[in-house]
Amino acid sequence: MWLLFAILTTVIWGLAELFYKKGARPDEKYSHLKITVTVGFVMGIHAIIMLLTQDMGYRPYHLVQYLPVSLCYILSMAFSFFGMRFIEESISDPIENTSGAICALMAVVLLGETIAPPVVVGIVIIVIGILGVGFLENTGSTDRKKKIGKKMAVIAFAMPFCYAIIDALGSFLDIIYLEMETTPLTEITEETIENVANTSYELTFFFVAVILLIFMKIKGVHYELPRQRDKILAALCETAGQFTYVFAMSGNGAIAAPIISSVCVVSMLLSRIFLKEKLTFRQYFFLFLVIAGILLIAIIEGD
Repeated sequence: MWLLFAILTTVIWGLAELFYKKGARPDEKYSHLKITVTVGFVMGIHAIIMLLTQDMGYRPYHLVQYLPVSLCYILSMAFSFFGMRFIEESISDPIENTSGAICALMAVVLLGETIAPPVVVGIVIIVIGILGVGFLENTGSTDRKKKIGKKMAVIAFAMPFCYAIIDALGSFLDIIYLEMETTPLTEITEETIENVANTSYELTFFFVAVILLIFMKIKGVHYELPRQRDKILAALCETAGQFTYVFAMSGNGAIAAPIISSVCVVSMLLSRIFLKEKLTFRQYFFLFLVIAGILLIAIIEGD
């Protein structure tokens, strides 16, 4: 069943990326915070529903125990939301989804897992693709610097990389947290571990959303949840994907993570169709190298 959940997560999160991009407007200074707040509130509602309907033996200290994983995911998403304001989804998403390859490397280095030669080839292909995209970004192949300035262009382009690294750390920690033999979570069972972990993450996201909402109120930022249609749709897809994600990671996390990283294929197709994003041939070439590397790792690790 973990493979089915991994595929569902990939498709659902691909839809989420589309709505995230539609809700991240470059001219809206705090749009990334508004997206974070919206996602946090939707996840909070789902967490409350789970607590009321599921007998998972949830305890408040579970939130603290799972906090390192939750903060990694929330922080990485905040970086992603900021970058979406200025970077095409077709560019940012493949870079962000190299987190699966980074997670695999971390599992090799820190957990002593073996890595097959074809996986090494996949990682090399990903690196070449990213270097190619980075070269084009810094040689006048885009007019981003003219639109938003050199400093902001550099910061914006760094956001997908920040996401990839921090999200990879979260995925790596999930491999540990969602295995009964290694998890730091206490008073859980094989049947409840996924729900406990996911509920802890969603509650943490909700508390972060409350803090950010207070911050925006202090800053005088206008925010009305019912008017955030695209952000709400993104949040619903994000929450649904997160629910299926924990079941995928608990089944075989080291393999599920690279498979889920192929969400960039879904995202790129949707961005081309609905957002009308157009890149140069060279940009597409290097981005497809990144995607090819990700898919190669997913296929090899799935055997």
